[in-house]
Amino acid sequence: MPSFAIPASVMPIALLLCSNVFMTFAWYGHLKFKEVPLWTVVLVSWGIAFVEYCFAVPANRYGSAIYSPAQLKTIQEIVTLLVFSVFSWAYLGESIKWNHLVGFAFICAAAYFIFKKW
Repeated sequence: MPSFAIPASVMPIALLLCSNVFMTFAWYGHLKFKEVPLWTVVLVSWGIAFVEYCFAVPANRYGSAIYSPAQLKTIQEIVTLLVFSVFSWAYLGESIKWNHLVGFAFICAAAYFIFKKW
């Protein structure tokens, strides 16, 4: 049986991806259930956020051995936008417009400057 190992440089990104999926549901998943009392939504969101932290904290701990804090935060922001874009479209039924794509392109340009060796 072949062995499958995630490269160390990819592990923090994979963990941040998992983290952001949970956090997006914690923050925005309840928007489809506006009839549910707010206190219930807050408690459920806290539970989901706990799972998110179980991915985010190791992502930053492991990632700090490879990436600078600024690079980790940049990765996290890009992953957040990717996850939210898919979530917004697939779960909330929102459309992705041209101005969203332009804004995302500017964030990717910012990432270039964060990661470029000067």
